[in-house]
Amino acid sequence: QVQLVESGGGLVQAGGSLRLSCAASGRTFSNYARGWFRQAPGKERDLVAAINWSGGKTYYADSVKGRFTISRDNAKNTVYLQMNNLKPEDTAVYYCAAKFDHGMDLLTNYNYWGQGTQVTVSS
Repeated sequence: QVQLVESGGGLVQAGGSLRLSCAASGRTFSNYARGWFRQAPGKERDLVAAINWSGGKTYYADSVKGRFTISRDNAKNTVYLQMNNLKPEDTAVYYCAAKFDHGMDLLTNYNYWGQGTQVTVSS
């Protein structure tokens, strides 16, 4: 059974940092693109960052560029999201996702999802 399990969320003050992790199990995800999405109350789920199978290609939403860094460790089947200089508007449930990497875009068609981890940034 495929599972993606996020960890590392929590409450942090504005300007602080958090590191999210997403561990995958049930299969090898080394050939899969991985993404981090977030959903704030009353808003749609949006892609925050994504990384291709090798780590050689990444995507960041404009709102997080220069503050967030996505990385992966294929030996551990894990993807990370380092979040620095957090802002109250970063408050959301963060979800990790995965899809087989066909070498196409990193933005859409993710078909494996985690259960989400809450990130709350206080002002």
